[in-house]
Amino acid sequence: MKKKLFFKIILFFLISHNQLICKDFIILQSTTSARDSGLYDFILPDFFKKTQIDVRVVAVGTGQAIKNAERCDADVLIAHHKESEQKFLDEGYGVSRREFMYNDFVLIGPDFDPGNVKGSHSIISALKSISNNKINFISRGDDSGTHKKEVLLWSSSGIKPNPRKNKWYLSVGQSMGGAINIAVNKEAYILSDRSTWLSFKNKKNHVILVENEPLLYNYYGVIPVSPKKCPDVKFKKANIFIDWLISPETMQLISSYEIGGQQLFFPTN
Repeated sequence: MKKKLFFKIILFFLISHNQLICKDFIILQSTTSARDSGLYDFILPDFFKKTQIDVRVVAVGTGQAIKNAERCDADVLIAHHKESEQKFLDEGYGVSRREFMYNDFVLIGPDFDPGNVKGSHSIISALKSISNNKINFISRGDDSGTHKKEVLLWSSSGIKPNPRKNKWYLSVGQSMGGAINIAVNKEAYILSDRSTWLSFKNKKNHVILVENEPLLYNYYGVIPVSPKKCPDVKFKKANIFIDWLISPETMQLISSYEIGGQQLFFPTN
C-alpha cells in the first residue's frame, strides 16, 4: 500500500514537472515599473487564457533589460527610454517599436519639504532648489529608464551632481522600490514613476511634491527581438503577444487598472 502511494506521488511530480517544462512560453525583458505596480499580474492572465502562452517576466532596469535582450535572453522587450530603444533597433537587435502606453514621473519628498520645492512650478526649478539647499536626493544609479530620465532632468537644470563630490546626492544602485525605501528612511527626495509610488506601502511622511508636467511624461515601447540576431527567438509567439498587447481590448484593460482609485497607465493607441 505504501509502495503504491509512493509511486503515485512520484508519478504526479514527474507529470507536473514535464508539464512545466513543456509549457508554451515567451520571455519578456521588462522595466520594473510595470511589474512593481502590479500591472502584469492584472493583465497577463488574460493573454494566457486566450493563447495558452505563458509570459515569463524578467523585471530589471531598462538598461539591463536591453543588455539581456542583446544577449538573446528575451523574445520581447518592454522599456521606457526611447533613445536606448532606438539604438537597440538601429543595431539590429529589435525589429520594430510600438509605443503603447504612458504614465508619468513624480518628485517625492518628506512632507515638511526641506528643499522648498512644493511651490516650484517645474521639476527643473525643484531640482535647482534641492541642489542649492544641499538636501539629500536619492538616485537609482542603475542605468534604468528612471535613472536615465533623472540624469536628463539634472542636465536640463544645468547641474551635474556627483555622488563622490556631493554628499547630498546618493547613488544607490537599487530598483525603484528599493530606492524609494532608502529615500523614505533618509527623509530624502527621489524621482519615481507614479505607479510604483502608489503601490509602495511604506510611505511614512513622504508625499508627491512635483507632478503633472510634460517633462515628466513616461512612454513605454514594446519591441520583438530580431531572429536575425537571435535565431532561437520565439518570433511568432512574440508577435502574438504584441498584437494582443496593443489591441483595443488590452488597451481598455490597461486603462481600467487602478490603485486607490487612481488610473496608473494610459494607452497611446
